[in-house]
This record gives sequence, C-alpha cells and structure tokens, in this order.
Amino acid sequence: PHPSFTAARGPRPARASASAPARSPASTGKVREGEREGTLEEREGAAHAGAAPRMPAPTSSPPPSHHHHQVTRPMTLTEKILANHTDAASVRPGDNIWTTVDKLMTHDVCGPGTFGIFQKEFGENAKVWDPERVVIIPDHYIFTTDARANRNVDILRDMVKQYGIKYFYDITDRADFKANPDYKGVCHVALAQEGHCKPGEVLLGTDSHTCNAGAFGQFATGVGNTDAGFVLGTGRLLVKVPPAMRFVLDGELPPYLMAKDLILQIIGEIGVAGGTYKAMEFSG
Repeated sequence: PHPSFTAARGPRPARASASAPARSPASTGKVREGEREGTLEEREGAAHAGAAPRMPAPTSSPPPSHHHHQVTRPMTLTEKILANHTDAASVRPGDNIWTTVDKLMTHDVCGPGTFGIFQKEFGENAKVWDPERVVIIPDHYIFTTDARANRNVDILRDMVKQYGIKYFYDITDRADFKANPDYKGVCHVALAQEGHCKPGEVLLGTDSHTCNAGAFGQFATGVGNTDAGFVLGTGRLLVKVPPAMRFVLDGELPPYLMAKDLILQIIGEIGVAGGTYKAMEFSG
C-alpha cells in the first residue's frame, strides 16, 4: 500500500464578504484537482482522450544539499518543496527523485527495527547521517507491563547513547509525570510543540499519521522501517512525486462543527482511498 501525503498550507482566518455570504458548511469540502490553472485538467483530458500515459522520469543522482532554482513552470506547494530538496529545477507528478530529508521521526514501535536495518545495511560502526535531525519519541508502549514492549524502549535508550541522538523525549517514571520533564506525549503533537515542524521542510516518520505535520506548510509523510533505516545512513530517500489534490475551505466555521466534521465530509466526497499516494493541500 502507498502512503498518503499531506502538504497543507497554514490556516488563515476565514472571512465572509458582506456582499457574498459565507458558503454553507455542506459546501466546504469541495475538491479541486490540481493547484495549477488548467495544467492537471489538461493532462487528465489528454489521458481520457486516449493519449499514452507519461512514464516516470529517470531517477536523478542524490543531491548534496538543498538546491534553489529559478522557477521555470507553475508548481504545487508539494512540488515546490520537493524540487527544493533535489537537484531538479522543477518536478512533476510521477517523477522519481532523490529527496534530501530535514527530519526523521521514529518511536518505540518502529524505532528498534529501523536501527536494526540501519546497522545491518550500513555496518555496526556506521554513523547516523545527522544526530540532530533524528527525533525519537516513545509513546506507544510506555504504559504497558509487557516485558517485550518495554524492551523496545530500552533499545531506543541504547541507540540514543550509541549514536548521540540529540532529541530523545524519554519517560522514566510512569507514576509521576512531573518527574519526566523530557517526556512530551504523543509523537505527532510533540513534533510540533518542540519546534520540529517547519514550513518548507521534508519530514518523514515511521508512523502513518506523520502527514499530520503538513499543517505547518511542509511535506510530511509516513515511511516504513526499511526507508527510515536508509534515511538514517544517508539523509536521503527515493520518492515518487505525488499528484496534488487541493481543498478550498471558505467561510466561517459554525460553532457546532469541528475540524473532524470537515475531514469526514471530505472523506465522504473523495472516498476512503481517494487520497492514496496523493498530496492533500488545503487553502481557503
């Protein structure tokens, strides 16, 4: 199964014009395929007309660092971020690119496996590509008495010491949270609260909810242990550029509706698999 991508714009206060009343809540979930004027629609029209589908571009060589190029064609927010993290002046959906990673997050479920793959493939004496760009947050198994689950957290502690990982939000006393100044709770909330989510960056995490961080104007998605192990050793990952879905939410949100109501409306329109391997960009 493919991961779902989210690269969401930061929210703006919704305003209702005096001459044009705000849209009703039922209309807030309208989907506009593609952010570019006509480009995506034209491609879709050509495909429906029987045109041969465009094959993915050849894989580029791994970039040494972020690149800044002059924009040569309109791109979505997702495409701009990914283009800035590779050696290409522009990218298109379907392109296979080597993407520089700004942050890698893992937790107590996948962390031990991720480090295990890293050690197997890069060697016992290998070093993490950047100890200050790896964030480790145990949050799944910390309240269980199962010895094997607790062992996962112990392995993370060992890995943090061995590789000098700077950002490790450990919990040592489950009976008194005040005794745990470093513990920050659920990993996706802690990433934002501790300043690890920044606009324009690429954040990968070994959890399907990592795309939550797209709300901060960055490209964020979940990856598997194998991909994460490769990132630990190189700071890069081979990514296929996803097509974008743009969601325009206009008007003021009534007090009886919440964010969950909006996303349920959107899911009802696009279907449970409507965002598979697509970037979901929000504006309004």
